[in-house]
Amino acid sequence: MNNLIDINFDFRTDSYGKDPDAYSGTLRRYHRLLWSKPLPSGKSLLLDEELVNTSDAGKFSFSSDSIIHTFSQWKRYQHIISQIPAEDIEYFKYKSYTIGGMTIFPNNTVGKQMTINKSRGLNRAICDRIDLTIECIRLFYQKQDSPLFKTFSIYSDFFDLFGDFKGYVDFFLFQDLVSDDYESVRFFYPFTKFGVDVLPKTKEEYLSYKNNAIAFVDQRNQRIVQWVKESLDV
Repeated sequence: MNNLIDINFDFRTDSYGKDPDAYSGTLRRYHRLLWSKPLPSGKSLLLDEELVNTSDAGKFSFSSDSIIHTFSQWKRYQHIISQIPAEDIEYFKYKSYTIGGMTIFPNNTVGKQMTINKSRGLNRAICDRIDLTIECIRLFYQKQDSPLFKTFSIYSDFFDLFGDFKGYVDFFLFQDLVSDDYESVRFFYPFTKFGVDVLPKTKEEYLSYKNNAIAFVDQRNQRIVQWVKESLDV
């Protein structure tokens, strides 16, 4: 592929110890390249350098969101993390900071309500897991309740851009997180219902979560390579 997007680039390297979502110029550029494109409706998103849409699709501003979390800094996980080689944890972190581990969500605040990014992170029924977030998005398009339904309703005009769940998944290249018929989500860690502990509890469960998350990032990175080849190469 050409050098427009490097799927091996670690966004920590140009954010200088700060949050890559906010400070990596390379990440912002990649988001502009990937998500400035036609929508299912026939309109297009056209993002400027600040990730603000400048097309006639609507008034939207976005922020980057890291979607893969290692939980390696959480105190409750240190008894598990300490059993795993440090280089394995560092590799997991590295993968999470490649473009396959990133997406965008609207960042405009409505009243005192939380944004999607913040709600995903603070809601204990989600714990920032992108697979559970995608399940909530699937339910939202079906008009079914979930821990994020209220937050998603605030941003319904954003979700309307994609028509339906398939439109959203295909636009953001999340196909490897769903079944072939788009009827179910492929979870990193077994999930039955909201309201129970959604995080791994043992070393073996954590390793399974880690391996599934890395596999998804690798698959999505390859989808990005293919999309760039088909859509951006000249």
